[in-house]
Amino acid sequence: MAAIDEQDYTKSFDWKIWKRLFPIFRTYRVAFVMLLVFNALTALVDVGLPLLQRYAIANFIEKDTLTGIVPYALVYLVVILLQALSVVLFARNSMSIEMNAGRDLRRTLFTHLQTLSFSFYNVTPVGYLLSRVMSDTNRIASMIAWNLTDILWAMFYVFGTFAAMLILNWRLALVVILIVPVIAVLTWYFQNRILHWNRKVRKLNSKITGAFNEGITGAKTSKTLVIEDQNTASFRELTESMRVAGVRAARLNAVYIPLVLFCSTMAVAIVLLRGGHMVLDQVLEIATLSTFTTYAVGIFEPIQMTAANIAEFISLQASIERVTGLMDEVPQVQDTPEVLEKYGDVFSPKRENWEPLKGDIEFRDVTFRYPDGGENVLEHFSLKIPAGTTVAIVGETGAGKSTLVNLACRFFEPTAGQILIDGRDYRERSQLWLHENIGYVLQSPHLFSGSVRENIRYGRLDATDAEVEAAAKAVSADTVVAKLEHGWDSQVGEGGDKLSTGEKQLISFARAVLADPRIFVLDEATSSIDTQTEQLIQNAIDHLLQDRTSFLIAHRLSTIRKADLILVVRDGKIVEQGTHQELLRQHGYYHDLYSKQFAEENAAKILK
Repeated sequence: MAAIDEQDYTKSFDWKIWKRLFPIFRTYRVAFVMLLVFNALTALVDVGLPLLQRYAIANFIEKDTLTGIVPYALVYLVVILLQALSVVLFARNSMSIEMNAGRDLRRTLFTHLQTLSFSFYNVTPVGYLLSRVMSDTNRIASMIAWNLTDILWAMFYVFGTFAAMLILNWRLALVVILIVPVIAVLTWYFQNRILHWNRKVRKLNSKITGAFNEGITGAKTSKTLVIEDQNTASFRELTESMRVAGVRAARLNAVYIPLVLFCSTMAVAIVLLRGGHMVLDQVLEIATLSTFTTYAVGIFEPIQMTAANIAEFISLQASIERVTGLMDEVPQVQDTPEVLEKYGDVFSPKRENWEPLKGDIEFRDVTFRYPDGGENVLEHFSLKIPAGTTVAIVGETGAGKSTLVNLACRFFEPTAGQILIDGRDYRERSQLWLHENIGYVLQSPHLFSGSVRENIRYGRLDATDAEVEAAAKAVSADTVVAKLEHGWDSQVGEGGDKLSTGEKQLISFARAVLADPRIFVLDEATSSIDTQTEQLIQNAIDHLLQDRTSFLIAHRLSTIRKADLILVVRDGKIVEQGTHQELLRQHGYYHDLYSKQFAEENAAKILK
């Protein structure tokens, strides 16, 4: 599976893509209707003002009298107030659409992200997702709310002005109307080129966001490796590529908009030339020429603005494609409609239908290969794990120790064969049913921003303070709390960066204990804890794993000697299995690993 942002969007302007936004914006159809009404009213007032000017010239200036000026002034004042009111109201509706639709887009994307499978996050950088959820949704909501407002006003004003000019003098009106097909041809010619370069800008923007995210989160590693220059050079290359793409898009716009300006200006010049001769020939009134000239000059700005907004809307399709592309991502692991009907989904679980989980796990003739891999990792693998069994998985770094656990936890599903939980294919039950019965402690634990107490309570949200503290005490996490200034209410920082790796490990262990799962997964969970702390929690582990099915992915082989079953993984294949003593007697790969590690530990003790 390729990273989602590596997809290239090369379609020309496509109405079907824009229609994908309708479900989001349909909710605010009342606001859109009001926006349309007040836009039309504003444009109508703008079209009417030059007619009031014509009346003033014909009745006050040419006749050299002020008779009727007061009623005229009152009418003019009412028109101006109406214009101001309509502008305020359509701006208010535009703002409402921008804020609410942007919120809904972000919620929709975030909710969808919660449904995607483990494999999706294996290949998709966080920076790309941040760019889509924040930058692209903001751009879509803002442009549809405000640029669409400008286009609507311009359309109403242009058509209203054309109608007024046709009524005043259709011969002069035709001169201005002729610019419309010219602008249409220019727009058609430039749209694909502008869209192409703006797509590149958006794609590079995502890469820059990703690089910036990695640069910040990995700042400590960068400094210890002294690779700041390399990071800076890579970042400079990305920003330079974005600059080049942005400049090319800007150049196209810089040619496109002046061409529209030139055509409009030529039309105004022709109107003045032809209209001047008609006044001299006494076939056109000065008041009418003045009004007509105002229309011809005034129509220039909305046409230019419309051209610019059309260019912006063309480029917006790239953002829509990126957002809808994310929405179209399908979870690789999905519950069937029948399972969803009975057990519910992650947002609407039907817990009353959930059966108790005992913990029997069976791999029945399982073959598996990763979605982005071409070679089978497991082939016709079978294994029965009775409830309460402790299974240790050992092997060198990168050997594929996590594959079995990922399958057992249904982060991935078998390519062929079955995995049974309590005697039933686990695809016949809800993912959430299984995941809620799993306690997972990672080698690199993740804590959420908030207090120590809140992070432990994520294991079971309805747990009392006493239960939270008891869970922490069971794994000696209370020793971490004792060192903190504000105790249980101490903030752990973003990702837990205010705590050491070992302290975060203990907090995540307490969180798993509080969940009281039937299946425990400890992914090298003690590898980041010092020897003294490891001894404190080793006894707790022995107690907690009783009567629970557990998987221990171990680096230190000394920690898994009591396991009921040890699986030895090499090059992604299970090459040996048995108890600690059985494997040692075989004098195979496990014996070599254990002997080598035992010698290294003894050498380390001697050096101390």
